[in-house]
Amino acid sequence: MSAPGFGLITGTLRSMASPAVPPPVDSDGLDRPAQRARRERILDAAVALGSEGGYDAVQMRAVAERSGVALGTLYRYFPSKVQLLVSAMAREIDGIRLPSAERMAGLTPADRILAVLSRATKVFQRDPNLAGALVRAVMFADASATAEVDQVTQRMNSIIIRMMRGEDGDPSPRDIAVAGLIAKVWFVSEIQWLSGRTKARQVLDDLELVVRELVH
Repeated sequence: MSAPGFGLITGTLRSMASPAVPPPVDSDGLDRPAQRARRERILDAAVALGSEGGYDAVQMRAVAERSGVALGTLYRYFPSKVQLLVSAMAREIDGIRLPSAERMAGLTPADRILAVLSRATKVFQRDPNLAGALVRAVMFADASATAEVDQVTQRMNSIIIRMMRGEDGDPSPRDIAVAGLIAKVWFVSEIQWLSGRTKARQVLDDLELVVRELVH
């Protein structure tokens, strides 16, 4: 059962329909180094374009040209711009640096969660163009991007649960629900910051209030 998180938001937002394209290449099936390398080049190109010009700059033809793949090949890996950018967001989450085991041992569960969310927030806020592109993609995602949105949700929730429980076995239903709620607050806070409705410092203050209320 999927934990609550970003997917709770996307269902209420308007969708972006995609033209009919060939079936995507399943990332789990990228068993050849050349395929994995090609996928990484595509994601690198999307991230670079997003960093340079935001969401509108990430055009599929431009991604294909920058990554050195044919446009048809690009669509086999990522059938739409939204799926491409949501996949890029999942990869960015994978790159969040977690506290070392030694540091984790000296922190409370709430402190560990806040340390990770602070790092994630600072990474996003260092590159507003890219952050805006990735967040808009998640907001625009429709049913065609369910698998990609689930990857984002699962990765973020998994990090929060790991910080919450350490190595203490399987999470409880409450742990899963709390992780999803915290992830949702983080995501909404980033939207508010990107739209200029809240200050960068306020994002971290809001997260601290929520995390310390929910995690003991």
